Amino acid sequence: MRRTALLSALLVTLVGCTHTAPASTPRLLLLGEVHDSAEGHAARLAMLKGRLEAGWRPAIAMEQFDTAQQPALDAAMTACADADCVVARVAPAKASWNWVFYKPVIQLALDYKLPLLAANLSRGDASKVVKDGFAAALPAELIAHYTLDALPAEVLATQETEVRDSHCGALPEALVTPMAKAQIARDVVMADILRTHAARGVVLIAGNGHVRGDIAVPFWLRRDGLAPRTVGFLEPSSDPAAFDEIQRIPATARPDPCAGFKAPKAAG
Repeated sequence: MRRTALLSALLVTLVGCTHTAPASTPRLLLLGEVHDSAEGHAARLAMLKGRLEAGWRPAIAMEQFDTAQQPALDAAMTACADADCVVARVAPAKASWNWVFYKPVIQLALDYKLPLLAANLSRGDASKVVKDGFAAALPAELIAHYTLDALPAEVLATQETEVRDSHCGALPEALVTPMAKAQIARDVVMADILRTHAARGVVLIAGNGHVRGDIAVPFWLRRDGLAPRTVGFLEPSSDPAAFDEIQRIPATARPDPCAGFKAPKAAG
């Protein structure tokens, strides 16, 4: 028996690269962010790195790449040895993202040979949704699968509130619902990417607004019978209720986000 045990231990040592994930690892893990928080990005990277070191080998889906970029992303991940090369090939002009924060995630995908998935609806397609509705940018089968022609009232209403608040109450009311639908379209596209790769396991890298469980990507995944786990990386004043788990991060010093909006004119 002792000899058998020793041989079994040796076999485990020799084939330990099978990368069995810990039993506690969810199939779908959604990791949020505050886009400009360096400390939040570092905390999330440490969490993801810990999961990989423990044996998990998921695909990594990223909000920062649009779905139309997937062929270029696949080619770059094959040709490149480092994240600088990937970004230079795929997204050199996407200045809306601070790539310093995302290159370490891309590097993890390269180092561990993990699929990197472009998860977001493009800004151009989101604008089409604002102007002409879901059918202007999303495939008919996707609209049907998620029954987007009959949106749950609470999801739409909460997304409308988020749109108003994020624009400091200065957005014309006629644009509120169309912009809320564009946000829903982004969530649905991300959910569909995760659903498609769920058998392997996927981690989503996205803003906290996409990761919250009540109205965003997890909401649509649960309608497919999936069980995502959400982690919000939240500054002190943020409400934790919409997440399965939170990590508090320090508040980032930033200009008043409402300073660029004109105050509404007083009545009369």
